[in-house]
Amino acid sequence: MATLAIMAVCALWLSGCKVNYGFNGSSIDYNKTKTITIADFPIRSSYVWGPMGPMFNTALKDQFANHTRLQQVKRNGDLQIEGEITQYSQRNKSVSSEGYAAQTELAITVNVRFTNRVNHAEDFERTFTSTASYETTRSLVSVQQELVQQMVNDLAEQIFNATVANW
Repeated sequence: MATLAIMAVCALWLSGCKVNYGFNGSSIDYNKTKTITIADFPIRSSYVWGPMGPMFNTALKDQFANHTRLQQVKRNGDLQIEGEITQYSQRNKSVSSEGYAAQTELAITVNVRFTNRVNHAEDFERTFTSTASYETTRSLVSVQQELVQQMVNDLAEQIFNATVANW
């Protein structure tokens, strides 16, 4: 009988608790934060691959659309993300035993300005970089689409984590 009473008390006590876990990695208080404005990032790099800009902008907006309940608005969102793609570059990463480049590394760097109009203590300006490598025996043209897509997805995830994950 005492066990039954203890279980009833525990059940009542637990029913009064509210635990809010999100498995999407975000920690947003949707009672206070309802909207987000994500500006298109222009390319300010001296080396440019045309499709990179739209790929990045789409990946960033999709990241928030798929992992939050925030409504994306054109301006004056509770959260605001803006910036620019500041660098798209390639460099030799490793050298073969014959002295030739064996791998080439691509890199994309973006500068991000984040404003949280609900909590300005979380505002920041920061750069994010993603890299990907390919064998020099392959041409950049043959790998560029795939590698840039990987890098822009990685950058979108980095920005998402820095702005709303708060881990």
